Amino acid sequence: MADNLSDALKKLKITTTDSRADSLEGCLDCLLQALAQNNTETSEKIQKSGVLQVFASLLTPQSSCTAKVANIIAEVARNEFMRNPCVDAGLIPPLVQLLNCKDQEVLLQTGRALGNICYDSHEGRNAVDHAGGAHIVVDHIRSLCSKTDPASEKLLTVFCGMLMNYSNENDTLQSQLINMGVIPTLVKLLGIHCQNAALTEMCLVAFGNLAELESSKEQFAYTNIAEELVKLFKKQIEHDKKEMIFEVLAPLAENDVIKLQLVEAGLVECLLEIVQKTVDSDKEDDIAELKTASDLMVLLLLGDGNCIHMVDNGIVQKLMDLLDRHVEDGNVTVQHAALSALRNLAIPVVNKAKMLSAGVAEAVLKFLRSEMPPVQFKLLGTLRMLIDAQAEAAEQLGKNVKLVERLVEWCEAKDHAGVMGESNRLLSALIRHSKSKDVIRTIVQSGGIKHLVTMATSEHVIMQNEALVALALIAALELVTAEKDLENAQLVQILHRLLSDDRSAPEIKYNSMVLICALIGSEPLQKEVQSMAFLEVISKLRGHENKTVAQQASLTEQRLAVES
Repeated sequence: MADNLSDALKKLKITTTDSRADSLEGCLDCLLQALAQNNTETSEKIQKSGVLQVFASLLTPQSSCTAKVANIIAEVARNEFMRNPCVDAGLIPPLVQLLNCKDQEVLLQTGRALGNICYDSHEGRNAVDHAGGAHIVVDHIRSLCSKTDPASEKLLTVFCGMLMNYSNENDTLQSQLINMGVIPTLVKLLGIHCQNAALTEMCLVAFGNLAELESSKEQFAYTNIAEELVKLFKKQIEHDKKEMIFEVLAPLAENDVIKLQLVEAGLVECLLEIVQKTVDSDKEDDIAELKTASDLMVLLLLGDGNCIHMVDNGIVQKLMDLLDRHVEDGNVTVQHAALSALRNLAIPVVNKAKMLSAGVAEAVLKFLRSEMPPVQFKLLGTLRMLIDAQAEAAEQLGKNVKLVERLVEWCEAKDHAGVMGESNRLLSALIRHSKSKDVIRTIVQSGGIKHLVTMATSEHVIMQNEALVALALIAALELVTAEKDLENAQLVQILHRLLSDDRSAPEIKYNSMVLICALIGSEPLQKEVQSMAFLEVISKLRGHENKTVAQQASLTEQRLAVES
C-alpha cells in the first residue's frame, strides 16, 4: 500500500485537468483506501507531497473526479493539523463554487469537506465566510427542507453539520446565520424530519449554538419551536437525547414569550413526569436528569402570565401530590424544586387565594421539621409569598405556635444567612399582613421581638423597613405586652442610631419616627426616649430634602415636646 500511495501522490503531483480520467480516478481511489486504513499517517504524506495545491485545480463541476477529490479533502480535514493547509492551498473558493452544482454526491462531499475544515478552525471559518459559503448552504437547506427521501435527508444532515461547525462559539457568524433567517428553516426542518435521528440531532446542536444569543430568541418566539421541542421530548427514552433537548430548552426558557409557549405546550407536565420517574433512582444519569428537570421546571414557573396559566390548569395539586410523597426522608432535590415552584406560583396576586384554598400552606408546613437549609429557605419564601396581603391566612399562620417557634429558632441560624433572613422577613410579614393582636402575642411569647429589633439594623433597606413597620404595629396594638422585650432589645437606642445616621434611607428615617411616636405610650420606653436627646436629632430632620421625612419630623418633634 505504501508504494501504491507514493506512486499515486507522484502521479497526482504532475497531473493536469487534461489528464486521463481513469488514471486520475485510480490515484484518487488509492488515496481514499489509504485514508480509510490510516487517516492520520496518510494525511501527513498528502500534506508533505504538495498534492493539496493540485486538488484546487481538480475541483471543477465538469470533472467526473470532483466528488472523490472533495471526499479526500473531507477525510484529511478530520485532522486538526490539516485544516489550515487546506485553507492555504486555496481549496475553499473552488469548494464553495461547487455548492452551486446539481450533483448530489458532489454536494454531499463538498458539504463534508467545508464542514470539517471549519471545525474549530478560525482560518477555515473566515475563508468560508469570505467566499460566501454559508449563504449558499442556507439556501440549499431551505429548498431541500420538505424533501424526505433518504438522499435529501443525508444532504440536509451534512449541511446542518457544516453550519454548526461554521458558527460554533462564534457570535458574529451565529448572528450572520440568524440574519439569513436560518432559525425558522431549522424549526420547520425539525418538525418534518423528527423521525430522522441524525438530522434531528444536528438541528438540536444548531439550536443549542444559536439559542444563547438574544437576537435568536426573538426569531424563535415567532416559530413553533416550543411545540416541536416538547413533542420531540415526549418521544425520547435515552438520557443523552433528553440532555440535548434540555440544553436547548434552558436558554430559550429565559425568554418570557417562549417560556409561555413552552408552558402551553405541556413542558411542565413532562418535567413533572421525569421527576416522578427518576426521584427514587440512584443511577447517576437519573440523578442528573432529575436535577435538570427540577431546575427547568422552576425556571418555567416564573412570570405572572405563566404562573396564572399554570394555576388555572391544575399544576398546584400535582406539585402538592409530589411534595406529599416526600415529606418523610424525601428527596431534597424534589422538595426544593416543588417548593421553589410553589413560591413562584404564589407571586401573582390572583393566585394567592386560589393556592391557599387548595391547601398549599398546610402542605408546606409539613416540612417545618426539615433540617435541610435549602428546603427551609424555600419553605419560608413560599409562606411569605402566600400571605402577602392575605390577612386571614397571615393571622392563621401567625397564631400557629409551632411555626412561630420554628421561625424564632431559624432567626438564630447564623450559619445559614438566607434561612435567617427569610425567617425574620416571615415573622415581620405575619404581623404586617394580619395586623392581629393574637399574632403579636404569639410572637412575643415565642421570643420573636428581639429578632425583629435586630432586623431593623439589617444592611438591606427592605428588611429594615419591614421590621420597622412590624414594630410600629406591635407598639400600636400590643405595646404593654411587648414593652419588656422591646426594652431588653434596646430598640430606642437603635432608633436613635438610625435617625442620627446620614446614610439611613428616607423611608427608614420616616418609619423610625412613626415608631418613636408609638413607643412613648409606654412609660419605661418614654423615659429612654427622653434620656437620649431625640429632639435634637429630629429637629435637624425638619430640613430634610424628602418632604415626607421633613413633615414627619415636625409631627414627631411636637409629640415629643408635649410628652416632655
